[in-house]
This record gives sequence, C-alpha cells and structure tokens, in this order.
Amino acid sequence: MPIVVGVVFGLGVYALVRALTPTKRSAVAQVARIDAMRARGSAFETARQTKDTGRIGSLRAEVGARVADFYLQQGWEQRSLRADLAVLDRSWEKFLATKVLLATAGLFFGPFLFAVVWTLGFGSSPVIPVWLALLFAALFFFLPDLEVRRDAADRRRDLRRVIGAYLDLVSMSLAGGRGLPEALMAAAEISDGWANQRIRNALADARITGISQWQALGALGEELGVEELKDLSASLALVADDGAKVRESLASRAETMRHRELAEIEGSAGEKSQSMLVAQLLLCAGFLVFLIFPAAMRVFQV
Repeated sequence: MPIVVGVVFGLGVYALVRALTPTKRSAVAQVARIDAMRARGSAFETARQTKDTGRIGSLRAEVGARVADFYLQQGWEQRSLRADLAVLDRSWEKFLATKVLLATAGLFFGPFLFAVVWTLGFGSSPVIPVWLALLFAALFFFLPDLEVRRDAADRRRDLRRVIGAYLDLVSMSLAGGRGLPEALMAAAEISDGWANQRIRNALADARITGISQWQALGALGEELGVEELKDLSASLALVADDGAKVRESLASRAETMRHRELAEIEGSAGEKSQSMLVAQLLLCAGFLVFLIFPAAMRVFQV
C-alpha cells in the first residue's frame, strides 16, 4: 500500500509539472493560438480582459496562460464553457487559473480534514488522506463550472428578453422608413444595458471588418451560445432585400419569443407553487405529530 500511494502521488506531481512546464508547440497548435488571439482582438474583448496586478495577480495570470496553452495543445475546446464565460464577460485564462488554484487548495484541505477527524479518534488508515486529497481536489476543480453554468443560464434568459424587445424596435424603425442597417444600429442604441452593448459592439465591428450586420449577429450568437441570434441572422440573410418581409419576419419572431418567455414564466411559477404545497404538507404532518405524540405516549404508558 505505501508503494501504491507513492506511485499515485508521484504521477500527480509529474502531471502537474508537465502541465505547467512550457513545451514546444506544434504547427497546428501555433495556428490555433494565432486564430484564438485574432478572435479575441475585438474592442469589447480587449476592454474586458484587465491586467492583473500584484504578486497573486501575476501568479494567477501565469498559471492561467500555462493551463490555457495546455488545453490548446490537447485540443480541448470546451465550446459550451467558453460560451458561458463570454456571456458572463469573464476571461478564459482567469477561469482556468481559478480551477487549478482551487484544486490545489483541495489537495491540502483533504489531509487537513483527515487530521481533524484523526484527532477526534475516527480514523487511522494512512490511505484516507490520499483519497480525501484527490476527492476534494476533483470537487474544487469542478465547482467553478457549476457556478458559471448557473450564472450563464440566468444571463441568457435576460438576453432573450432583450432580444425580443430589440426585434420590436427594429421592426418599428423599418416601418418608419429606415433601412435595415440603420434600424439595427438605432435599436441597439436605445439602452446602455450589457445586452444592447454587446449587440452594438458586434454591429460596429461589422462596419469595420466589412461583413454584413446579420453575419455579425450570427457570430455573436455563436460566441454566446444563443440560438435566437443565430436564427435571426439566418432569417435576415434570406429577406434582407425586402423591407416588408423583414418587418413581418421580425414581428413574428418577437411575438414567438414573448410567447415562449410567458410559457417559461408560467412553468416556473407552477414549479414554485408545487414546492410551496409540499412545504405546507410537511408543516401539517409535523403539526399532527406534535398533537398525536402526547396522547400516544399516555396510551403506551398505560
């Protein structure tokens, strides 16, 4: 058993050193790195990634860059997770650094917990600290994923609401005689919310890069993982030359999104009402036990 524990610990240390040590990149990895840097070259992304200061900040940035390079070399794209981070305006490198640092903290937290339990006299096996260290390291490593997915789901829900209102504004601008590019930009300038800022920045980048604005909306939907923006881009590409069809398409799509949002709200309200009903039943059961218990004790004593 000590040999097995030593082998496992040695493999873990080797894997950690191997992941954090820079290696020679292949041509495919280098091209992928250049493409990733080019994709992050937009003005919004540059403004989002702030530079870390201080010793801890520089260590976090260095660890994040090493782990990101390791993911790139292994071909682990993690598209859904990247889309969640893009919705939350968080850096991919900082997120990876947080995962690694939390996993390292878990390696020390497991043996510390075993030391507390051993002091109380509830364990003496030397294998338990190793398994606790590995267990807590894996648990702490995946905790940020759960948090990011939960927050991203809430923010995507808000984004879909904004998109529905945005489509109505675009439709009204088209009815007022504006062209499609002007209507898209004018509707995005109505508010300074984060969703409108993302749409406005995507449309501004489209003017600079020379692509159509509906292609920019489709690229934004691909980045954020929002199907509504990708569907909007495809429909605008089909009817972009006909103003009447564009208005009808946008109005019907906005109405569909409102009905879908209303159905989701009703479903959520139904779930909450059911949970409240279960809580009330539990309270009633506890109250009945409180009433019946004294009488039952008297009967059994007799």
